[in-house]
Amino acid sequence: MLPRNLELTRQGEENLVVSPPSLQPAVFLDRDGTLNASVIKNGKPYPPSSLEEFVLLPGVAAGCAQLKGAGFHLVVATNQPDVGRGTQTQAAVETMHARLLTLVPQIDLVKVCYHGGTDHGQPCNCRKPKPAMLHSAATHLGLDLTRSWMLGDRWRDIDCGHAAGCRTIFIDHGYDEPLRTPPDFIVTNFSAAVGIILAHHSARPVH
Repeated sequence: MLPRNLELTRQGEENLVVSPPSLQPAVFLDRDGTLNASVIKNGKPYPPSSLEEFVLLPGVAAGCAQLKGAGFHLVVATNQPDVGRGTQTQAAVETMHARLLTLVPQIDLVKVCYHGGTDHGQPCNCRKPKPAMLHSAATHLGLDLTRSWMLGDRWRDIDCGHAAGCRTIFIDHGYDEPLRTPPDFIVTNFSAAVGIILAHHSARPVH
């Protein structure tokens, strides 16, 4: 039986709960097409199938460092349904996440849904666009979802962030795939998204 999701912390432990004294803002990050390059086939994005294909996108490492320095928790929330569908192994995905945590040490938590989806006989509560991964991270890390952001390149990311009460930024790579819910902002790269988040964060009134 596949786990509902996987939670990785900087210590590599599962389900580690550290409660900060007050609720903190976070930036929730999709993985493929947001942090690392997707594999494009017939105008549609697909996840890398191997560690060799796992390539960090420009501006991601520096942008995550900026967000962390501004006081945001960084949480990756990713659907990896190929595991549930039998075309990818969980071990391969975890190897990519280990590489990701090495390349971007500012990431606090990685949450993964491995289910194949309803169409493949694996309905669940954690697959985006459902917001369960964001809600779970908020509980574990003590996050204020109303001060948080969801950043992604697919309609599921935007719908997920909206459902969780976060502001949303869509990275438009020109996929042959329409949005369903309008995002708060649309950009073409990770660095531009970071700029928007930091500008709005610094403009927040001080009480």
